[in-house]
Amino acid sequence: MDFLEFSHICEALEGTAGRLDMTVVVRDALSPLDEADLPLFIRYLMGRPFPDWSQEKIGVGPNSVYDAVAYVAGRDRRAVVSAVNRSGDPGKSVETMLGKKEQMSFFSESLTLADIGRDFTLLAATGGNKSQKEKDRILRRLFANASPLEGRYLARLLLGELRIGIGEGTMRDAIAGAFAVSPAAVEHAYQVSNDLGEVALIARKGEAALNVVHIEPFRPLKMMLAKQGTVTEMLSETGVVAAEYKYDGTRFQFHKVDGICRMYSRRLEEVTHAIPDVVAMLNAATSHDVILDGEVIAVRDGRPLPFQYVLRRFRRKHDIASHIEEITLKPNLFDILWIDGETLIDLPFAERRQRLEAAVSNGLINDASDGYVAPQLMSGDEEEIDALYRNALDDGHEGIMIKDPRSPYTPGVRGKLWVKIKPAVDTIDLVVTGAEWGEGKRAHIFGSFLLSCLGEDGSFIPLSKVATGFSDEALQEMYAVLSDLVLSEEGKMVHVEPKIVVEVGYAEVQKSPSYAGGFALRFPRFIRLRDDKSPDEIESLRMIEERFAAQ
Repeated sequence: MDFLEFSHICEALEGTAGRLDMTVVVRDALSPLDEADLPLFIRYLMGRPFPDWSQEKIGVGPNSVYDAVAYVAGRDRRAVVSAVNRSGDPGKSVETMLGKKEQMSFFSESLTLADIGRDFTLLAATGGNKSQKEKDRILRRLFANASPLEGRYLARLLLGELRIGIGEGTMRDAIAGAFAVSPAAVEHAYQVSNDLGEVALIARKGEAALNVVHIEPFRPLKMMLAKQGTVTEMLSETGVVAAEYKYDGTRFQFHKVDGICRMYSRRLEEVTHAIPDVVAMLNAATSHDVILDGEVIAVRDGRPLPFQYVLRRFRRKHDIASHIEEITLKPNLFDILWIDGETLIDLPFAERRQRLEAAVSNGLINDASDGYVAPQLMSGDEEEIDALYRNALDDGHEGIMIKDPRSPYTPGVRGKLWVKIKPAVDTIDLVVTGAEWGEGKRAHIFGSFLLSCLGEDGSFIPLSKVATGFSDEALQEMYAVLSDLVLSEEGKMVHVEPKIVVEVGYAEVQKSPSYAGGFALRFPRFIRLRDDKSPDEIESLRMIEERFAAQ
């Protein structure tokens, strides 16, 4: 497929309001595609250069994109930045600039999806001392060969926000319609494979082929998520629940096959190099080939340390050995997804728990300070569960998790099968989509931040600003992580790529005409940076509505 044809489809979708109508447009475009183009088309339409599980990253930011466009258009970079600031849309600004480009000598032939895929792979693989020059060369070639309309969507793909409103649900239904299979079969195959592009190729063979898709080691799955709830509600639904500590640490997924071990974060990034001590512990704890789900915490004198201590280790790229001595980490396992070639996610949680205890050498340890399998209480007694909750808080943990013993493992899904019980102050995870320059001694850094929740179509919907709760060090850190993600500026306000997740506390959710979603947070306060979470894990607008109704 030519990238121009892809761009026309994107333009049509951008002008389509209804989800059902969008599904039809995508469905009709899928059937004619060949095996090479089909997965690329699906990934790109969702704004993803690579499969969800892939460790490849394009590794370019707004500045590199604007420099390449300025070069091709024969303009000063400041002119590109100015155009983006005026429009607030980098894609449309690039489209306008490429309509006047002067470097026409580069143009040789039309771009195809395969061309884009090749260059995205080259960008991801380019490293070393000369990497920036090589990346600049690749970007210049891409934009020089792009028509203005292609430039709009190429820029958006590179910057990670396609802005056409295609979410996973829409794509699931489009694949199901195109190849006459059930949406449920598509959904399950996606949960197992973590790549809708590959799922579409399998769906073309029929529903039977989707039903035999299995987990592959070293291809990380999205992690099952929890929502807020109460013990009373869960007991009324299930009668008996599994209660576990809620740790103030970092989620991980451990893969082991034939003695080869790799560790992945909840963002599905490989972190084996950063926590080799934890990898060694888990390698020694089981003789099986496994995929395990758990949370790692930092400990000192048997007590958990704050979440930030764990992040220090996860962020380390050098001098790991000295930090192993400085910060002791302990893994806590609470689920098993795969063992010795067998996919387990469809089994009930109670059965998976038994398989976990049998697979890990130290089995079930009742003392929370020992062993790797997280302690668990199976009970239908609310007072007994409340006692565990108080013990968890006394031991320095965040609270408890309540899980339905019948629940399958649903990767990437935040549903009522797992709920978290924490102290009364409500917190929420949102993505930063804007910032405002500070005043006085903070005039050189950002002083407040625009936070957004997730729309049903995958877009980000502004919900609140937050300006309190920051130490000077936290503001410096926020400026450091956001300054390279700036898309445009408008007076004191900057718009940034939606990549940074923060946790904020709040008094209540209230109706508000000031924000696009119709809600706002009352008295929002910054709690911490959550760079262990990805933007697709933040609170959705539907969940905000549920919080409002529950009040």
